[in-house]
Amino acid sequence: FSQVLKTLKLDYESLLPDQIFDYDGDLVLMTSSETPKDIKIQVLYEDILDLEPTVIKGLIWQKLDTARYPDELLIGIDPGKRIGLYIYYYGREIENSLYVSVPDLISHLVRILAGLRAKKKIVKIGNGNMKLAKKISNLLNLKYCSDFLLEFVDESKTSVKIKNYNQRGKRDMLSAKYISRRDGRRRFILPLSRIG
Repeated sequence: FSQVLKTLKLDYESLLPDQIFDYDGDLVLMTSSETPKDIKIQVLYEDILDLEPTVIKGLIWQKLDTARYPDELLIGIDPGKRIGLYIYYYGREIENSLYVSVPDLISHLVRILAGLRAKKKIVKIGNGNMKLAKKISNLLNLKYCSDFLLEFVDESKTSVKIKNYNQRGKRDMLSAKYISRRDGRRRFILPLSRIG
């Protein structure tokens, strides 16, 4: 657990099983064999460690913030040579990353979309490179076997000038963040497996 939480850059306290009843935190990660019978605090178990790190982070935020934020998974994508990706879940940023391979991006997105439940799953893709944007949306529809909302978003003025010209793809990730915050024409995407 501690290694995963360090990777996710989340603060935590280590407890022994007999300290759980006196703990005044909001969430405990533990093995199912150590779980006390009358536990009142929210719990996540060791089986989450097999999931994508972004999904783990999302599950933690879901347990902590369900009342204050909308039940929504929001994904912003800036298509280009380097594909910027920004993901929000329950109003919190859970990932910002960079991809150079469309198949790798699609595989990652499918694991995120399948691993996190939400009433609304919205994918917003910048329209600066429509050929690539359509390729991403078509592949995602082909690989992800459930429905989601898709928006092609005007990405003009989303590229921020950064010193040292786009160090480590920072500009592409920031563009994806701005794209995720803009509105486009929304389409409801049904999986190809359901529509033939």
